Amino acid sequence: MPFAETPLRDAYAAAVERVARRTLDALRGDGGAAALADPDGAVPRPTLAALRVLGADLFAPQLLTGAAPDGPTAALLAEARQAFPAPASVSDSVSDSVSDSVSDSVSDSADAALVIAWQDWAAGQVLARTPYGTGAPPTVPPVPPPGPEAVGWQTWSVRMAQLSVLALPGLDGPVHDTARAHTLALARGVVRSMLRRDLPTAARLARWLAWAGAEGRPLRLEVEPVLERIRLAGNGSARTGLELAVARRLLDRSSRPPTDRRSRVR
Repeated sequence: MPFAETPLRDAYAAAVERVARRTLDALRGDGGAAALADPDGAVPRPTLAALRVLGADLFAPQLLTGAAPDGPTAALLAEARQAFPAPASVSDSVSDSVSDSVSDSVSDSADAALVIAWQDWAAGQVLARTPYGTGAPPTVPPVPPPGPEAVGWQTWSVRMAQLSVLALPGLDGPVHDTARAHTLALARGVVRSMLRRDLPTAARLARWLAWAGAEGRPLRLEVEPVLERIRLAGNGSARTGLELAVARRLLDRSSRPPTDRRSRVR
């Protein structure tokens, strides 16, 4: 990484933490909209990059309480998607200094493009429910990532961690179908990540398990103690804190009778 880019990357990383913290505060509150930017001024480019990175998770406070996505957040995300369009390849996005966060350090260009495509699909699905959606959501989602039977549960669980933003109520597609069918692989991924002290990955996979539990699938692992261990041993990152908070809300949903769970939307 060129030394001259380091301050800019640091600014983007700090913006991701700041936006994640505000979203987390809203989720812990009444589920209302988070104040993500100054409504009376231009949105700084690092903030737009952070909005682009968090994507559908910006609406977690509403989606987890059954509320509609809020307009101001949708407008900001739409602006961020215009400022940082989806790259054709990882190398194309490096010049914008945001690809490292968006692709979550995926090393292979094709895999990174697929991860970003699914993250964008999730954001687009939510935006389509607001006046700021760019047309109707695509009827055909991106190509599904290979399942654990094709690439092994270790590789698959890493990919699912990178797609944790899809683990939200109201989103459904082939990735979700695979998660429902492979909760044991998700549980193995959580344990492996904990043993490797990769707490962010463990948090994201635990979120998927909590989502599967809310869908009525067997968890294969006690998720709550894992979440608490990550909270105690983690570094206080707001982004990981957001993953944990979403997972806990999903666990709450899994404890409800099936008739109380909201229907899925494809």
